[in-house]
Amino acid sequence: MKVAFFGDIVGKTGRKKFKSSLQKYVSDEKVDFVVANAENATAGAGLSANHAEDLLKMSIDCITLGDHAYDNKEIIPFLEHTKQVVRPVNYSNDSPGQGSQVFLVNNKKILVIQVLGRVFMKKKFLDPFPFLEDIFFEYKLGLNVDCIIVDVHAEATSEKMAIGHFCDGKASLVIGTHTHVPTGDARILDKGTAYQSDAGMSGDYNSIIGMDKAEPMRRFLKNQTSGRFTPANGEATLCGVSVELNENGTANKIKVIRIGGVLGCTG
Repeated sequence: MKVAFFGDIVGKTGRKKFKSSLQKYVSDEKVDFVVANAENATAGAGLSANHAEDLLKMSIDCITLGDHAYDNKEIIPFLEHTKQVVRPVNYSNDSPGQGSQVFLVNNKKILVIQVLGRVFMKKKFLDPFPFLEDIFFEYKLGLNVDCIIVDVHAEATSEKMAIGHFCDGKASLVIGTHTHVPTGDARILDKGTAYQSDAGMSGDYNSIIGMDKAEPMRRFLKNQTSGRFTPANGEATLCGVSVELNENGTANKIKVIRIGGVLGCTG
């Protein structure tokens, strides 16, 4: 089985690039299951119900969110009746939506989990480790589930790595999101879990983390705020990883994905 994960979709340019490129990539690479983080897909902050529906028509099987999960309020009722959008599991228990979800693909069970980090984050979220412990107690890789994907939406590389090693051998893939910059540490950990600290974003890299450069530069140089951040609108690069799995659900191979845009290569 082969799965692919794409980093944070940023704005219209990211959505357009998925529409023009994803189906061909899935077909050419024979990918069985696609996950994409989309918490910045609507105007750079949050995800609307309409955009969620559009993305789920583009060979994306599951959408993950993040700390901006509820920025667009219309997503809340949508989360109540869809299983294809996964919000962070370590929000409060009464938060709308599901923090983990099982998908059935070609008679294989795929579990997608998202956790939020706490280091350097603006809000103090619940500790992700007990949530992961409870899930791994119920779902055993290679026994009652064939693949487990964990999206770690966090600022600190150290925290992402700690979660990666905590999940080693229990998950197929632990992949970081949130910082919008792809890291060069894609690898397979000791017990067979594929890992990368950050998948990067699926957006315009001629930008500052996907946003038009003018407002971030003004804040850095003049310490002035004149408006909100707006997504850059050049051609997006789709960034992420693909992972080939062994029969027991551990990773056999992890490969970095770069499709189009200013990064200028595919992989």
